[in-house]
Amino acid sequence: MSMVSSQQDDSVMAEINITPFTDVLLVLLIIFMILAALVAPPGFEKQLPDKNEPSVSQPQKHNQDIEVLVNETGVIYVDGKRSDTTHIYADMLDVARRKGHKHVSLTADVKAPYGTIIRILDAAKIAGLEDVGFVTS
Repeated sequence: MSMVSSQQDDSVMAEINITPFTDVLLVLLIIFMILAALVAPPGFEKQLPDKNEPSVSQPQKHNQDIEVLVNETGVIYVDGKRSDTTHIYADMLDVARRKGHKHVSLTADVKAPYGTIIRILDAAKIAGLEDVGFVTS
């Protein structure tokens, strides 16, 4: 004979098991993380306007802008005057004095040395020209 009463065997368990619920939530979290990575574009992917197509929203070119051009070999032109990485600081100061603190338009070739671009940005900052924009094509 058993000493356990039949009353104890028939009682309902009063605790809730949340393990299956937690497992389902974690699976849903993983699914949403994967979907978010697939839907969102990676990195900065902005469509830049085409330089050759005229646009209504494109602002008119100002004559007072300071134009800086860099070709693929790293030769720099500041307002049409040829320069290099050693003389860019003096040239930017000279242009800032002549034209004042205007907008700097930096047009660089895709294959231009990255260090040259950084020197141009540094020279513009030293000359007090804080408004620098990159021209794309």
